[in-house]
Amino acid sequence: MSKRKKLTTESGAPVADNQHSQTAGPGGPVLIQDGHLLEKLARFNRERIPERVVHARGSGAYGHFEVTHDVTPYTRARFLSQIGKKTEVFARFSTVAGGRGSADAVRDPRGFAVKFYTEDGNYDLVGNDTPIFFIRDPLKFPDFIHSQKPDPHTNRQEPDNVWDFFGLSPEATHMFTWLFGDRGIPASFRHMDGFGSHTFQWVNVTGDQFFIKYHFKTDQGIECLTAEAAAKLAGENPESHQMDLHEAIHRGEFPSWTLKLQIMPAAEARTYRFNPFDVTKVWPYADYPLQEVGKLVLDRNPANYFADVEQSAFDPAHFVPGIGPSPDKMLQGRLFAYGDAHRYRLGINHTELPVNSPHAAVAANYGRDGLMRGGDNGGAAKNYEPNSFGGPAETGEPLYAPLAGDGPSGSYEWDSHEGDDFVQAGALYRVMDEKARARLVANIAGSLAQVSKDEIVERSVANFRAADAEYGERVAVAVAQLRGE
Repeated sequence: MSKRKKLTTESGAPVADNQHSQTAGPGGPVLIQDGHLLEKLARFNRERIPERVVHARGSGAYGHFEVTHDVTPYTRARFLSQIGKKTEVFARFSTVAGGRGSADAVRDPRGFAVKFYTEDGNYDLVGNDTPIFFIRDPLKFPDFIHSQKPDPHTNRQEPDNVWDFFGLSPEATHMFTWLFGDRGIPASFRHMDGFGSHTFQWVNVTGDQFFIKYHFKTDQGIECLTAEAAAKLAGENPESHQMDLHEAIHRGEFPSWTLKLQIMPAAEARTYRFNPFDVTKVWPYADYPLQEVGKLVLDRNPANYFADVEQSAFDPAHFVPGIGPSPDKMLQGRLFAYGDAHRYRLGINHTELPVNSPHAAVAANYGRDGLMRGGDNGGAAKNYEPNSFGGPAETGEPLYAPLAGDGPSGSYEWDSHEGDDFVQAGALYRVMDEKARARLVANIAGSLAQVSKDEIVERSVANFRAADAEYGERVAVAVAQLRGE
C-alpha cells in the first residue's frame, strides 16, 4: 500500500487534527484562532454559486408568534416579555442535500428556520425537523456534506460515500436511526415538528443563566410517508411540499406549531450525566420536561418567491438581548459559517433586503459601501466610531452572559461524561413498535446494500450492533438478502 500524503491547509501547513476544532478547554467555546476551521468553513461556503450549498430547495411564509405562557423568569428578551404579545415572523422550510431542482418528498432532514422581527432587531432561530444532528464538531461539517452530495466523478449521490462516512463517524448512529425511520420523510412541512436542535442560552433580568432547547410541536399532527409513497409522490409532483404549504395558507387553513422548551439551570450543565451541548444527543423529558411558551402561526404567502424565500438569509448569530449561544461546538461553527455564506451568496448588504431587514427596529451602524448598496449609504454621516458627531453608540450591555473557558486551547475529543455514541440510538430503536422497526431496517438495507466495499458495510453494521444487538443483526441479514448472499 502506498504511503498516504500528509493533510495540509491550503497554504501547505500540516494539519495535526482534522476531527476536533480548537476550543478553550475540553468543554469550552470554539476559538476563532483555529485558522484551519475558518479556512475549511469559508471554502465550503464558496463552493456553489448562486445556489445555497445546503438547504437549496425551500419554501416559506410569513406569520406571527404569540406568547401564551410567562417565561420572564428565564429570559429578558422583550418579544417574550408578556402573555399575548405578538411578533411578526418569516419561516423557511427546506431539504438539505438536494439542489433547487430536486423533489420535496425525499429522505432528508428538513430545515426549520424562523426569523423573529423583534423590537430589538431580528432574532434568527435556525434549526431542523430533528432534535439531533449527524456530527458534533464543525470541522467535520464540510466532509459530511461532501459525503451526501453528488460524487465529483459520477455526479450523483453515492451510497459508498454516505455509508463510508457513517461507518467512520459513530456519533452519527443516532441521527441515521432517526433519518431512516418513519420521520425521515414528512408528509408535508405542516405535518412535522421543528427543533432548535442545539442548546442555547437564556438570561433573565437578574442575570441568571439557563440552557434551553426549542421544540416546535406541529398542531396539525405528525404525518409521514413510506419510502414507496414518497418515491411515487416525488415523481408525480416534485413541488409537493411547496404546494401543500402555499395552498393551505391560501385556503385560510393556517398551519401552526406550539413552541415548548426544555430548560436547564446553567449550574447543572457541568454535572449532568452526559454533555448537554452535544448536538448528537437529546435531553430526556424525564430530566427536563417540556414547558409551553407560545404559538407560531403562518398566515401569509410571500408575494414573490425569489424576493422573500430565495433571498431570505437566516443567521444563528443574530441574537437579541436575553438570548445567546452555548458551548455547543456545532453551533459555534455555525455562528460564523451562516453569515459568511450569506455575505458570499447574496452580498455584504443582504441585510438591506426587505425579508432580511429589521421590521420592528431600526438598523443603525457604520456599514457602508459594497456590492448592491441601497438607500443613501449613510449619507453625510460619519463612518467611524467613536465620533463626536452624534453617531450610533454602543450600549455597554451584552446581549447574553459570558461563556466560561475550560482550559488551555487545543483540539480536544468531546467529553460525553456518560455513555457513548450508541446509547440513545439504541433507545430510539427500542421505543419503536415492530412495524416501525421493520421499515427502519428495510430503509437502511435498501441503501446499504448498494455499497461496493464489504468493509464499509461491516463498519456500518457494527455501529448499529453497538446501538442494539438485534438492530444490527436485522440490518446485516436484510443487507445480505438484498445482495443475494
